[in-house]
This record gives sequence, C-alpha cells and structure tokens, in this order.
Amino acid sequence: MSTTPQHNDEPMAVAERYARRAARGVGDELYSPLRPEVTLARQERQRVMLDLLSRHSLQPLDQLRVLEVGCGSGSNLLELASLGFDASRLVGNELLPERAAAARRQLPAATVLHEGDATQLPFHGDSFDLVYQSTVFSSLLDDVFQQRLSDAMWRWVRPGGAVLWYDFTYNNPRNPDVRGMPLTRVQALFPSARIDARRVTLAPPLSRRAARIHPSVCQWLSGLPLLRTHLLCWIGKPR
Repeated sequence: MSTTPQHNDEPMAVAERYARRAARGVGDELYSPLRPEVTLARQERQRVMLDLLSRHSLQPLDQLRVLEVGCGSGSNLLELASLGFDASRLVGNELLPERAAAARRQLPAATVLHEGDATQLPFHGDSFDLVYQSTVFSSLLDDVFQQRLSDAMWRWVRPGGAVLWYDFTYNNPRNPDVRGMPLTRVQALFPSARIDARRVTLAPPLSRRAARIHPSVCQWLSGLPLLRTHLLCWIGKPR
C-alpha cells in the first residue's frame, strides 16, 4: 500500500478526486433508488445491519447516539431515522461543502452536521454508541491518514459500542482514485476490536447488467458469496 509524504493534504486530495469523478461524468444517477439494483442492495444492507444491531446492541435504536463520518448528502442518516433512530441523536460529518449543504437541506433540523476534515472533529472520547462509515476509507489513499481517522473513530466509540463499517474489498482497475479495503486491512486499522464481518452487495458492474434482464437475476446472483464485493462489519469495542 502506498503512502504520501504530506498526510495533512489527504482531505484536499480527496476533494480533487471527487472533482475528477464529476469531470468524468460519474454522477449520483448511478446510485439513484430508481435503479432496481441500487434499491435491492440497500435493502440487503439494511437487513444485515439490523441483524448486527440485534446481535450486538444493548439499547433500543432510538437511544443510540450515532456519528456518520463522510455522510455525503445525508441518505444514510435519513435511512437510520426511518429505521427508528432518533434524529436528534444522529450527527453527520461531511468534507465536501456542496454535499454538506445538500445534507443540511435533506436532514431534519434536529440532526447536527459538521463540515470539514473528520480528524478535526471536536468530540471527546466515548461520545457515541456507533460511528458509521460507508465507502469513505476506500477513497483514502494515504495509509497514515487512514490510521489517523480510524484511531479517532475508535476513540469516539464508547466501550460496548462499535464502528459500523461498509466498504468494498477489491481494487477497481478503472478507477485509480479508490482502493479496496479487505478484511485484513480493517483488522490492522482496529487491532483491539472484535469484528463481526459479513460479505454483502453484488458486484455493481454485474448487478447493473443483471438488472437489465430482471431484478430477480440480481437477487439470485447476490446469493453467491463469491460475487459479493463489500464488507459490512460490526467493529466492537470491548467494555
């Protein structure tokens, strides 16, 4: 894995990578809920996440305090609210100003948002029951910055709580601005954690092709573990 000498520049590099992505015409339409493969993947992720919560969480959902690092336009936080989490106990962080503004428009006023570099967030240790990241670490190409962010997330989680992790595991040969995050890397970032990892999400290029035939083809293929490209992990902090 490569590193860069100026680790504090990684947030700026991330912004530049997203700008290149936009310039290539890779837009949010790929993730629209109008696409059947997107909705099916989201429903699968919800089922697995709720199973992890039921196995490991000791409190009702509406009592859990949750931070999402890299919340984008707020769709994951809205999803949590729809599942029964209390919007006033949800906190979002987003690096990119335009995405933070979109999140503020969509999310309830009771949900607090912090814009900027997540490693600079002003939280004390043991502040959250869950710290959630969804496809953030695969966009971080600097090993040292990855470790700095994971250390901060681990510090913010209370004993008995967890980092909730969703990210893909394989490199994308067509996109040098991302890299896969296999389970071995997750374990290296959180060496003292108890990790319950589930493989989810049919490989997106495959799911897009399958959905053109019929959504049921996506469902059938997603039943094959070797075709799933993401990990959904409960990274538990011992009491």
